[in-house]
Amino acid sequence: MGRHCPVVAAIRVLERIVPPGELLFASDYHRGAIRHRGKALGGDGIRERITDFIAFANQEAARHGLTGEFIPPDPAGAVTPVRFRRSLAWHISRQPGGLVALAIQYGHLRTVLDTDIAGGYGTRSRRGIHDLIDIETALSTAETAADLHKRYNRGEGVSGPAARQALHQASTTPRFEGTTVKADFARKYLSRDGAVLYDNPHALLLCRYKRDLALCERTTGHDVPALDRCVAGCGNMVRTDIHAQKLRAQADRLARQAAHQPDPIARRLLATSGRLRGFADTHDRTPHHQSGSRP
Repeated sequence: MGRHCPVVAAIRVLERIVPPGELLFASDYHRGAIRHRGKALGGDGIRERITDFIAFANQEAARHGLTGEFIPPDPAGAVTPVRFRRSLAWHISRQPGGLVALAIQYGHLRTVLDTDIAGGYGTRSRRGIHDLIDIETALSTAETAADLHKRYNRGEGVSGPAARQALHQASTTPRFEGTTVKADFARKYLSRDGAVLYDNPHALLLCRYKRDLALCERTTGHDVPALDRCVAGCGNMVRTDIHAQKLRAQADRLARQAAHQPDPIARRLLATSGRLRGFADTHDRTPHHQSGSRP
């Protein structure tokens, strides 16, 4: 589980606090307000627990002499559930593969939270965490477009079926630095079919998502790609020189692993290694370069 161990441990503790089938933060079992009985904790209860946790963490840091772990007072005031969710979404979206995690969470929440048991927290009005995911996804895709534009202008090659369209979008996508992005605007921004660039570091490519070309979403008609189900040969694919370098590095790692595996596993690893090298070779043969910058 690695760095995710604290999260797993926390969830297991919550599962022991509440009966099977109950919400992890059921008001009935976490000293919630009477008006929230039978539902999840309300905003007041969550604010109280965030405050209690900060006090507990600082007390433990002081007791163990860990001054670097002390949580300072927030200059913007109390840490409310809305601010906490926004911070969570921001950090998820800016981790390696963060948009993949957001995409998975996005689809999962639409299924799980749009139920009676979730109550008002996850309704079809797309409030709460849904809005935050839309906002952070819009900001991250804008950053992806800006990064592609910058790297292309520096001479990096760009290939793939959607390379030309992606480069056009990267040069025209608006920047959001220093501005406040509202949820309604974020949803409109993400719904521009064929005009949004998603980074998928796990598949080592960019996705210029156009619904009728997407092999990941042939039947659902979603406005966003299923980044956890990228399909080779998709017409939305874009790759850069950096992607090709990482593809070869991954191919080398798999080839080294194959040398120490039983024959059936070794064959599969070598086959995957060869496929990744093929993707890199294709990129090297077909890149678009800024005029006058091609090596």
